[in-house]
Amino acid sequence: MKVLLIGYGKMGKTIEAIAKERGHTIAGIVDNQSELTSFSGQADVAIEFSQPEAAIGNLKFCFDNNIPVVCGTTGWLDHKSEIESYCLQKNGGFFYASNFSLGVNLFFKLNERLAQLMRPYPAYRVSMDETHHTQKKDAPSGTAITIAESIIKNQPLIKEWHLGETSNPAAIVIRAHRVDPAPGTHKVTYHSEIDDIEITHTAHSRKGFAQGAVIVAEWMVNRAGIYSMDDFLNL
Repeated sequence: MKVLLIGYGKMGKTIEAIAKERGHTIAGIVDNQSELTSFSGQADVAIEFSQPEAAIGNLKFCFDNNIPVVCGTTGWLDHKSEIESYCLQKNGGFFYASNFSLGVNLFFKLNERLAQLMRPYPAYRVSMDETHHTQKKDAPSGTAITIAESIIKNQPLIKEWHLGETSNPAAIVIRAHRVDPAPGTHKVTYHSEIDDIEITHTAHSRKGFAQGAVIVAEWMVNRAGIYSMDDFLNL
């Protein structure tokens, strides 16, 4: 397949290497809006890992040009309903995930099940810690938000998440740490006066995220509609 890479930071470079290893062609590499709007090549799919402020324009460009797009950029999700509507209007293909790692998506399911098990035990206060490299712009991470939203969905007494400490018992505290060269660690803790229950996912490199994005891109070729990792993994 011919891949248009949108965003050429560390993740974009890793995706490029894995795509080539899997026998794919890089149709173009664009790292800013002006380069993207001047792209006139042919692409079977786009993989978008850019910056929050650029994501909306990048995605609309793909829909306008009939290029299915796999997006891993986080920090723009307050516009997600707008993007999904635009995608359907243009009969485009859109796959969004806050994290493309198979291990992380299994962790999502473990987190969901743990939240369900903890419903009868309000004495445990849930909090989260996420650690990424210092170049990551958004905080908390998109992965952390996905984890928090799943807890909120499955814990009736929890209503929101909060970045940093808060005394609100209905809020999940999320502590965001930026430390080089950490590729990504997410920990969920249920704390009580008696004990703690913790689950943690630690990424050792970006390869798991990048490989997942390329495999999903292979799946997205010639697809229209809106998809997520649940659709892809059938979890």
